[in-house]
Amino acid sequence: MSLLIASISLVKQLARRLGRTLAFLLPVVLVTTGTLAVTRVSWTPVAGGTSGNGGEQQVLAANATSPQSADNAAAAPQDVLRDRLVQQLDRSNPGTALDSLQQAMQQQPSLTRYCTAIARDLGQAAVRKYHGDVQRAQSFARPVCDGSFAAGTMADAG
Repeated sequence: MSLLIASISLVKQLARRLGRTLAFLLPVVLVTTGTLAVTRVSWTPVAGGTSGNGGEQQVLAANATSPQSADNAAAAPQDVLRDRLVQQLDRSNPGTALDSLQQAMQQQPSLTRYCTAIARDLGQAAVRKYHGDVQRAQSFARPVCDGSFAAGTMADAG
């Protein structure tokens, strides 16, 4: 009887150890194979139309840097949004730009992590628009991005 209990205990230990090993190795294998799968990505169609007529296909490494990728980095979505909102602030008023910022955050949640920086920049632009009048710039404050607009107005005032 004790031999049966000992063998069951041994099987349980072996199953636990195997489970732990798989729990560690499976994510590593999945991440590695996923990373290797995207290191070479076809970005352009095959020259001459279809892939069956022997044309060469341009393949770019996923981590390659080029002048074109530097241009794309300069025109990041958050930078485009910031520039558009600063222009809107200059044309109308900071309140309109802040309303547009809030709307953009709802429509593009991926930009939420840039919200505080954009709101702070809008605060600084508002102070510049009103020639250093912090109170007038702050009068347009909205509860967007945790008060970063107000912080931006104060940063440019000092």
